Amino acid sequence: MKHSKEHIVILSGAGTSAESGLSTFRDADGLWEGHEITEVASPQGFASNPNLVLDFYNQRRRQLLTVQPNKAHQLIAQLEAYFNVTVVTQNVDDLHERAGSSEVIHLHGELLKSQSTANPELVYDCQHDIVLGDLCEIGSQLRPFIVWFGEQVPMLESAAIAVAEADKIIIIGTSMQVYPAASLVEFAQSHVPVFYIDPKPAINYSLEQSRQLEVIEAAATIGMSQLFKQLVK
Repeated sequence: MKHSKEHIVILSGAGTSAESGLSTFRDADGLWEGHEITEVASPQGFASNPNLVLDFYNQRRRQLLTVQPNKAHQLIAQLEAYFNVTVVTQNVDDLHERAGSSEVIHLHGELLKSQSTANPELVYDCQHDIVLGDLCEIGSQLRPFIVWFGEQVPMLESAAIAVAEADKIIIIGTSMQVYPAASLVEFAQSHVPVFYIDPKPAINYSLEQSRQLEVIEAAATIGMSQLFKQLVK
């Protein structure tokens, strides 16, 4: 097929999962489920009130296990029949994987994993609550496998390399406001088409530099349905 060698990189955010019923964590007022972000998404917050932080992510994890991938996730996975596809997501859910995407880079971690507070290399599958007293194999408290504010984004380099090698880029469900994820599109080659799906698109500096930018002003499922037909025709 003529498409088979083209590499599409998807930059996906919370809006991709919103139609599955997952809350987007950060509300319009900047709070996360009524909490200041630093309370529930920083090493300092975890140090000062670990129970609050663990409970916050336990609730998110329980909710994740009750929802299903939506049409946007499914269509992104179906693109693999025509292209080499890399999904770079800010989402901590596993809905891309459940929909069938085979190469997913999680920038901000994964809800269904835990990690050691002493050694971040010790990561475990986790589909249950994490409570104080849950220890890793070297005897340290477990924490959510989430990249908190102020922490390094370990998968950023892999994501940047993927974007630099892309033939096409799709941005979906992200406001392109959270850095460093928002700057990833700057690694794209200047001739590469960028498709931006969002019901309220915000064109930031990185997007303004894209020579070939096509904005699809729609929710993730609708916009992805439209773009899928366009790409595989």
